[in-house]
Amino acid sequence: MNTVKTVRELRAALAGARSKGKRIALVPTMGNLHSGHVALVEKARQRADFVVTSIFVNPLQFGPAEDLSRYPRSLADDQEKLIQADCDLLFTPDLEEIYPDGMQGQTIVNVPIASEGLCGTSRPGHFEGVATVVCKLFNMVQPDLAIFGEKDFQQLAVIRKLVRDLNMSIQIMGEPTVRAEDGLALSSRNNLLTQAQRASAPALYACLNDLASAISSGERDFAKLTSKGKTSLRKAGFRPDYLEVCQAESLQSASAEDSQLVILAAAFLGKTRLIDNLQLNLTSED
Repeated sequence: MNTVKTVRELRAALAGARSKGKRIALVPTMGNLHSGHVALVEKARQRADFVVTSIFVNPLQFGPAEDLSRYPRSLADDQEKLIQADCDLLFTPDLEEIYPDGMQGQTIVNVPIASEGLCGTSRPGHFEGVATVVCKLFNMVQPDLAIFGEKDFQQLAVIRKLVRDLNMSIQIMGEPTVRAEDGLALSSRNNLLTQAQRASAPALYACLNDLASAISSGERDFAKLTSKGKTSLRKAGFRPDYLEVCQAESLQSASAEDSQLVILAAAFLGKTRLIDNLQLNLTSED
């Protein structure tokens, strides 16, 4: 695996692959890789001839009071994992390479509707930062295919809309969330949890499953369900940010008539914010 730090080096490495007609896949990450990231790279290897992974902790998607300085970084370990996953090229730009004129005057990409509500409400400016850096990475790499995890469900919706609205000829694939044995969605932020918090953390996914079971059994008072769910999260030591039942395609609030649903949650354990979701396909009950 080759590692490059500049756009010039990146494009030179890609030119060779492209001249041979190779299908190129991109897996954008912020590093501190875990099995979920590895699964994305392995899927990319199945679907493409040349796999590029990027590692860049993007300040533009962090709010002023968020955990940018605490975000875990582990480049040497990440490189080893990527070698094992048969990644071809690792792009690890520094801040000046991505934002050579600084972030203050940077053109910002805003994806309306998909960015609104949920994390868009809780983290103002977050999805503008995500959309901007992903747009830059797409232009730098010009991949045929890009793969993202479904754990960041709203982010995936934002990126799909970005690509569709701007007529980018990039196939976007979502990969199912990879979980620990106790159900906790794998996340780089899990490393920030204390031992006691880590023991409590699976309650987030358990809450989603409880809601899904109730809905599958015919319950359609989503407001009542999410209120009870937030109460259970508080009892488990969480500080809920949001817990909502949405239409899976649009991420608008679900109605009793909807059959393709996604239950989305974000909650804090101490200073660490965890997110998760559970998709639900309701067959006709009539």
